[in-house]
Amino acid sequence: MKKYYKIIIVFLILILTGCQQTFEHNDVVYYENILCLPEEKEAIGAYREENVDISEVPKCSQFNFISDSYEGIWHTFFVRPLAWLLINIGTKVGSYGLAIILVTLLMRFLMFPITAKTAQQSENMKSAKPDLEELEKKYKNKEDKAEMMQKGKEQLQIYKKHNIQPLAGCMFAIVQIPLFFAFFQAINRVPVLFEENFLGIFVLKTTPLQAVSAGQWHYLIFIALIIISTHYSFKLNKASTGVGEQAIQMEKIMKFMIIFISFISFTLSVGIGLYWVFNSTFTILQNLIIKKRRERKVLQNV
Repeated sequence: MKKYYKIIIVFLILILTGCQQTFEHNDVVYYENILCLPEEKEAIGAYREENVDISEVPKCSQFNFISDSYEGIWHTFFVRPLAWLLINIGTKVGSYGLAIILVTLLMRFLMFPITAKTAQQSENMKSAKPDLEELEKKYKNKEDKAEMMQKGKEQLQIYKKHNIQPLAGCMFAIVQIPLFFAFFQAINRVPVLFEENFLGIFVLKTTPLQAVSAGQWHYLIFIALIIISTHYSFKLNKASTGVGEQAIQMEKIMKFMIIFISFISFTLSVGIGLYWVFNSTFTILQNLIIKKRRERKVLQNV
């Protein structure tokens, strides 16, 4: 299980940064490979002063869903469509901050059939936990090959009894990872998304660390929301992390991830923070709904 620590670290770094080219100007980070032009004069001046050629980049009002030239599967089918959605919804509702929230929720609703199955598998695993714990006790300190094979057979029987499909629990991650990675890239590569004061008090491009350093303590609200939503999202899945050594290792991983995300949240822009908070909140609500359904079903069968 220790190898998962490295996998998680690499995944989080990728998903929070992405393969994006950046430069710094007057203590502000800008992205070189932007998809449409910024509107702020200060931002445009930064690109010119740093000799970053954006002459071929279209205005955001002229940004198309489909590019004139093929730019690869990743950009064509993931990043560009999401960027187009964010720009157009933001224009229609008059707020790019609200657009980030709406597109986040839209993505989660579209993935609901898959995420619901994953969440249901977690609930099924909770039901199977007593049986799995008994199985662990039964084969504790037994390392004989024949006994381990028998243990595997009995474990499969428990999975069948509780309708557990181990691979189904991975479906959400398989679909979610590329979409989330694309979402982060789409947000970062569309400058106009960061040129807004969300709710009149939060600048989407500002990070809590920058804001707090300037004495704007209200940005700590985003730190709290990110940490709380992440914590409860993981907490709801705690009971479905297996038994024995596996459960101990998974709990360590979850604690590590919460600490890591708490640390990273200081450097996330408000725009990215909005996405993270509403995505985690959706996961929490979805899991609570499925949990209530399961409880009602159990009561009906009593």
